[in-house]
Amino acid sequence: MRNLNIAVPARKTVAFVGPAGGGKTTLFKAINRLHDLNPKTRVTGTIKLDGADIMAPGTDVAALRRRAGMLFARPAIWPLSVFDNVALGLRARGMADRRQVEWRCEQALRDALVWERVRDVLARPAASLALDVQQQVCLARSLALDPDVLLFDDPTSCMETIAARRVEDVLARVRSHRTVLLATGDLHQAARLSDTACYVCGGDIVESGDTTSFFVRPADSRTEDFLAGRAS
Repeated sequence: MRNLNIAVPARKTVAFVGPAGGGKTTLFKAINRLHDLNPKTRVTGTIKLDGADIMAPGTDVAALRRRAGMLFARPAIWPLSVFDNVALGLRARGMADRRQVEWRCEQALRDALVWERVRDVLARPAASLALDVQQQVCLARSLALDPDVLLFDDPTSCMETIAARRVEDVLARVRSHRTVLLATGDLHQAARLSDTACYVCGGDIVESGDTTSFFVRPADSRTEDFLAGRAS
């Protein structure tokens, strides 16, 4: 990606749409510092969270990832029980009191709208659950840490419609009090769930603006072509 500049207001949802390979996932990985895991990848520029440059030397990357949770296209489930998947981050942060961990896990699973589906199977391997339930468990894992930002990287792309709607219901619930960045190939999803929409193509943000205006009156012909299905 190059020449990319965008400001995201607190507690707003920004949807990023565009062709596969356009740069959406690359951007999200930069925000979550996942490019650090690949020594061949070089990231330049500044990414600020509450005014602090998260790319600066000395940044506590583990703390950053607690503040900016990320969901991927396929659930990043750990080979652990449902309960331990959600409790993992809490324990890593030093929470040792069993009752407190249990309470936080239950609240996170409730916030992820999945408690009723997993309350009786908390000891089962999380990987044995349906795909949408796994994704909600992953979201609960992030919510348990009370993140400021949530990054949704095409989180329903592998799901059928009903399962995808369950995950969308969670997104709709959490977006009122957290900053959400949503990369999606589903234009209807972007229109339903975002305050601001961006068209990303070729590593650039071609256009961004209020979601209604973006979809109804795009200012750039390239955006118009994409929304109309004339560009892939």
